[in-house]
Amino acid sequence: MLNPQLLLDQAKGGADAALGDLLSSYDHYLTLLARVQIGRRLRGKVDPADLVQETFLEAHRQFTRFRGTTEAELTAWLRRILAGQLAQMVRRYVGTQARDVNLERELGAQLDQSSAAIDADLAASISTPSQRASRREQVVLLADALGNLPDDYREVIILRHLEGLTPTEVATRMGRSVDSVQKLWVRALARLRTQMEGES
Repeated sequence: MLNPQLLLDQAKGGADAALGDLLSSYDHYLTLLARVQIGRRLRGKVDPADLVQETFLEAHRQFTRFRGTTEAELTAWLRRILAGQLAQMVRRYVGTQARDVNLERELGAQLDQSSAAIDADLAASISTPSQRASRREQVVLLADALGNLPDDYREVIILRHLEGLTPTEVATRMGRSVDSVQKLWVRALARLRTQMEGES
């Protein structure tokens, strides 16, 4: 796996290929955050992958103005851009064209909360101390591992941990029994833990 700090340094030095590699390394992370927000507001109307691509295009355009030097600063910056893209989508589907700074702030705060929830709740429950001390942002590694899970495993984890649904609500959303959702959730967490152990 490419070193994000090295890519960041190269991108800041003007290497366009490094910037492309750097941004694409956050695909799973931003897709996960977009998926949670779309699930709350625009389910069925917007594809998270499209929103992430718009975020990458905007990040590429704005990169010369990025002043951060760490991965944590970069992920915060990318979340702000994603919040702006989400706000545009909400305005499009709500029917207003006027920019709403309060909406962007609200979405930005919700993205920060989702990222923190991934890190504090889900990552803490499945990772080892050495994984938590790794150089790469733990939340980004977790999003990558989630992105590599089978769809139903990823869905049950997102619904339970990130959208905060009860097992009954998850069962309804997934069209399964509560018992099968509970078993699926246990298997999904075990698979996720195994994938995270492979990253350390």
